[in-house]
Amino acid sequence: MEKSFAILGDIHSNIDALRAVIDDARSQSVTDFLCVGDVVGYNAAPAECISVIRDELNAVTVRGNHDHYCSHDARLDDFQPLAASVIDWTRRQLSSDDATWLRDLPLQKLSMGIGLVHSTLDMPGRWGYVFDLLDAEAHFSYQATTISFHGHTHVPLTFVKQGADVYRYDPSNLQLVIGTKYFINVGSVGQPRDGDPRSSYVIFKPRSRVAEFRRIEYDVETAMERNRLANLPDRLIKRLAAGR
Repeated sequence: MEKSFAILGDIHSNIDALRAVIDDARSQSVTDFLCVGDVVGYNAAPAECISVIRDELNAVTVRGNHDHYCSHDARLDDFQPLAASVIDWTRRQLSSDDATWLRDLPLQKLSMGIGLVHSTLDMPGRWGYVFDLLDAEAHFSYQATTISFHGHTHVPLTFVKQGADVYRYDPSNLQLVIGTKYFINVGSVGQPRDGDPRSSYVIFKPRSRVAEFRRIEYDVETAMERNRLANLPDRLIKRLAAGR
């Protein structure tokens, strides 16, 4: 059977979205799971999501900015007050083992020829957002693999480097071309921000050289109710339904 990978990211403690994505990936005969970080943050089930990614899926995972700050005692001055309040709440929900696991995750990882990073390979610990060609070009100067996956923006898209030129493409299924490099944002499982509330992830089949973007419906109302019961900020609850 051909090996195939489900690449997930920005789960952000949304267990309902994560379960829906896993069910879809398994229906597509995925053999392995990879995660580009931010398992926790924003939503009400951080410990549950860690358990699924770490224990159930044994997913190769890199550290996102929320994973980092939720597992360290660092000051949160650089965060918006809303995000900072949920990071503080999340810290209190994690066991010492959970915090240690998050803290020990690498910033970047090469797994079976696939590059993984939460933000960019040029400065993975600075948590830079990649929306434009200049940011992507800086990343590509450090990308040795044909394909690399990231998250952080919660917006699925693809950057392609052909020779000296870099291009940006909206999410669509890709047939990889030899000699071309690909930097793919898989979007967000738990808090999409492109106006579509459905979870986003990517399936990659190395032998076929195909990358497929997938959008999956999940029980948004149940996820919102979990957040209400946890007394999380109302703005975070409402944005799930809006995909913002």
